[in-house]
Amino acid sequence: MFDAIYPIARSGLFRLDAEVAHHLSLSALRMAEKTGALALASPADEFVSPVEVMGLKFPNRVGLAAGLDKEGNTIDALGRLGFGSIEIGTITPRPQAGNPKPRLFRLIDHEAIINRMGFNNPGIDAGVENVRAAKSFAGIVGFNIGKNKDTPNENAADDYMECLCKAYPVADYVAVNLSSPNTPGLRDLQGAEASARLLDTLKKEQQRLAAEHGKSVPLLFKVAPDLDETQIRDLSQVFLDGGLDGLIATNTTLDRDRVAGHPRAAEAGGLSGRPVFEKSTATLEIFASHLGSRIPIIGVGGISSRQDAEAKIQAGAALVQIYTSFIYQGPALVRELARSL
Repeated sequence: MFDAIYPIARSGLFRLDAEVAHHLSLSALRMAEKTGALALASPADEFVSPVEVMGLKFPNRVGLAAGLDKEGNTIDALGRLGFGSIEIGTITPRPQAGNPKPRLFRLIDHEAIINRMGFNNPGIDAGVENVRAAKSFAGIVGFNIGKNKDTPNENAADDYMECLCKAYPVADYVAVNLSSPNTPGLRDLQGAEASARLLDTLKKEQQRLAAEHGKSVPLLFKVAPDLDETQIRDLSQVFLDGGLDGLIATNTTLDRDRVAGHPRAAEAGGLSGRPVFEKSTATLEIFASHLGSRIPIIGVGGISSRQDAEAKIQAGAALVQIYTSFIYQGPALVRELARSL
């Protein structure tokens, strides 16, 4: 049903400002879930093909990447569309409005998006309550956390610690966002020494929380596709030495080579969608060559077909996530990937 409706809905939504369309779409999904229409149209158990990763049982290999459900208030509705996992956020300790608008741009010819949202979110307390309120989703919920824009990097660990502590009871895994290009200085935390210090701090807190709550919640880092081979090698050693539970590769890119000449190419922000696929997959493959099977990787970045998803798996990913292609192609892509992987 939704496969037939979505092209028509997209045509209307793409006439609107991208951020307005985003909020309208999520509101419509929540309403369809609330009325029961979504459950009738999309029986969730159609997309079950379980796989165990990081000690968690994922209903299938296809997840929704962070950035779409920023507040964590649309989990049940999105879960109806076939995702095996949904990563909410990025959530920061305190609410923040994000960067000035406009800050979200479509590059339709490239099936791509440039965003400079800047971690707009309701804050960790509201995010936790939103996740707690989810009722029907039986998949895995990831909680993507970040630092507030006005928190200096030397105090970043405090922000991540607060989010980890508060998210721990409701999250199936926690993803540490070190790689958004839209928070000034954030990517500096991807340096080997800075990452090692942060990982050590968070792993100690994770152990304490595991004892307190009687459950193990995996800790993941999310990295950029703009790292060079030396940085990837050094970070891989940090992750192995520090006991990282999982890696998400990758976030958006600052590279514009694949969209050169497009009227929106000069917009500041991170580029996602088809143009990032090759760079993201190459980064994933190099990380996998260093990490082997010791740290599982979630592959994300430019997946727009079954072949793309399979290429991520072949490059070393245990799971995949989509976002931009979901905007362009709709639920049909989720179904195709869930069935084929």
